[in-house]
Amino acid sequence: MPSLGTSTGSTGNSRRPGQSLAGPGPAGRSGAGRGPRLDDVDLGNRRITVGGHVRLLDDLTHRTVLDRFGHRRTRWPNTANPHLLITQKTAVELGSAGKLWATRATRNLTATPERLRVDRQLEEALTHGADPLHLALVFGIDEKTAIR
Repeated sequence: MPSLGTSTGSTGNSRRPGQSLAGPGPAGRSGAGRGPRLDDVDLGNRRITVGGHVRLLDDLTHRTVLDRFGHRRTRWPNTANPHLLITQKTAVELGSAGKLWATRATRNLTATPERLRVDRQLEEALTHGADPLHLALVFGIDEKTAIR
């Protein structure tokens, strides 16, 4: 991601396509769910649906999604795969890029997916108050976990 819908991360050009999207989304931990599909992204309104929740795309994530669309269109112009994150293998299938791909894409980064997830939760708590029910709703976590 990268996380989806957050402003945390590098804005440098060293970012690999989809690297921001491979990390945790605002709805939870990396690897949770099926990964973003093309129809989950609404570029015109700068929104993405993650875990059933609609999230606004910040500038970094919006640019990353645009970069990913461009990379995908150039590399696999005729693929029918409905997922945003695909690989050479999954471009001829219907599955999304796997967890191993996401792990390799984020290896050796200072901002690991886990650190980005924790940072995003802390940012939300500082911005909107440490209301456990709000945090549980936003991140799709159990209320007992949010209370901790």
